[in-house]
Amino acid sequence: MDVSTPASGPWLIVGLGNPGPEYAMNRHNVGFMVADLLAERIGGKFKRAGKAQAQVLEGRIGPVGPAGRRVVLAKPMSYMNLSGGPVNALRDFYKVPVGNVVAVHDELDIDYGTLRLKLGGGDNGHNGLKSMTKAMGADYHRVRFGIGRPPGRMQVADFVLKDFSSAERKELDYFVDRAADAVECLVTEGLERAQSAYNS
Repeated sequence: MDVSTPASGPWLIVGLGNPGPEYAMNRHNVGFMVADLLAERIGGKFKRAGKAQAQVLEGRIGPVGPAGRRVVLAKPMSYMNLSGGPVNALRDFYKVPVGNVVAVHDELDIDYGTLRLKLGGGDNGHNGLKSMTKAMGADYHRVRFGIGRPPGRMQVADFVLKDFSSAERKELDYFVDRAADAVECLVTEGLERAQSAYNS
């Protein structure tokens, strides 16, 4: 597949996170935050997707009318470690090629707020990606939202399941907005254009 231009057909944009209010502001849930903002921009509400154990919203991104890209936004409701099953069920149902799947997720090895977009690759210990790759292979797009490394001797599992700090929250809306912009650019203009505009 030529990764410089978007493929035809619908796109499946997956925000990774954990369901439930106790996780809502966790670093691990930044994928949900980006998906919620994209839903707001589309002007729709998430609905439960039958047997897929996910919340979904169908809409279009990009130019108004038929030129817009058809997208399915999804938030798996299976908890992070089991994201692959619901995502693959949605991919089958909507007939989305693996190359048109975008996972939006937190990334430990990138500074807070920094974005990196790529196609394929490893999971870098991220259990949501690990589950997705096991379910459908690794050739999907990733929008990696940097959260930085845990301070001192804090365990990774504790760090990702903590809320963003008060200092981080001052910039969080801006960074989530930028990540949503990056997803839209990826879907409408292709990976290379999105990387040159948003990779830092």
